[in-house]
Amino acid sequence: MAMKKATIQQQVAAAIAQANPADRPLVTIQAIAGPSVWLMSMLGLIGQAFLTYYFITVTEQAVVVHKASRMSNRPQEIAFAIPADQASGLVGQINRNTIWSDFRMQLPGQPQPTRMNVHRIWRTEMDHLLGLLTGQPVA
Repeated sequence: MAMKKATIQQQVAAAIAQANPADRPLVTIQAIAGPSVWLMSMLGLIGQAFLTYYFITVTEQAVVVHKASRMSNRPQEIAFAIPADQASGLVGQINRNTIWSDFRMQLPGQPQPTRMNVHRIWRTEMDHLLGLLTGQPVA
């Protein structure tokens, strides 16, 4: 199971290169979509059923969202690929907290924005990613 950020970032970069060799990742984060991670962890396995694990990457050409394997923590299939010219306005409601931060991301085909929970080990990358998507520094 990939646990180090650098290993995860390499795996996601390799998956992006396989899908589009001409594209290059700028920043990658791991996010958990769904309700509060704290609440879902209290519900145990039932709570885990309500969460979806993703890798969100801003590349030179697009915003790529890979599903993440729960067992190996590796990128799986591309769930969404949003062209860079359509990426503005994707995120909103940014909440930075001590351990779990979150933001809302409008995914294609979804009626409402999806809550993306991000652990503090990804905070620097999250700030960079959100800065690229909003055009404003996040701190």
